[in-house]
Order: sequence, then structure tokens, then C-alpha cells
Amino acid sequence: MTLFETIVSVFEEVAADQQRSLTPITPGLKIAECGLDSLSFALIVARLEDALGFDPFDTDDDVKFPVTFGEFVRLYEKKA
Repeated sequence: MTLFETIVSVFEEVAADQQRSLTPITPGLKIAECGLDSLSFALIVARLEDALGFDPFDTDDDVKFPVTFGEFVRLYEKKA
């Protein structure tokens, strides 16, 4: 499974667990418009850390939160 597929899978799992309706995921999808809330994003980041072994937000560097799903994936690709 690619990193992109892993992240999509975690988004879908969290949406199902939180009983939220997830907008179809594309690289250009604005994260704020995907149908998830802040708790869902916290769960996504935690699950991705478990699956991938790192959290790109856990750094001393100034990390700008991504606006689109594609930017979110690229943030993980840079840290992988």
C-alpha cells in the first residue's frame, strides 16, 4: 500500500468510526471541507503515527497545517 493509500484508508476508517460522512478524497480537496472535525483529525494523526512510526507535527520546526489533502500527504512524504 502506498503512503497516499494508507492516509486515505485512515481518513475513511476514522470517518466511519466517528459516524461522519466523508467527501470523496482527491489531492485538491480542502481538508476543512472533507466532513471531519478536529477530533477526527487528532485521531487521524495518532493512527498515522502508529502506522508509520512518526508524527510530522511533532517537531521544533514551525509546521504550517496543510490546507488540502494533497498538502497533508506531502507533509508526510517529506518526513518519511
